[in-house]
Amino acid sequence: MATLTIRNLSDEVHRSLRGRAALHGRSTEAEVRALLEEAVKPQGRLKLGTLLTEVGRKMKLTDEEAALIGQRIPALPRPVSFE
Repeated sequence: MATLTIRNLSDEVHRSLRGRAALHGRSTEAEVRALLEEAVKPQGRLKLGTLLTEVGRKMKLTDEEAALIGQRIPALPRPVSFE
């Protein structure tokens, strides 16, 4: 993790940050981290879970079918052959 120091922050901005942090139930430092993350993350970024959910909806999977996807079928390991 990196450390960032912000100098010369106005009292007004600092007060606003503390107020936002209190509203969200977190420290001022955590609030600043959240604001920075939101500001720099790519717009329109699609997460894998969201994409998979959309695919399931388009395929009209039932809950039972979706549950089967998450199950693993144990495969018997085969001996390694070096020949």
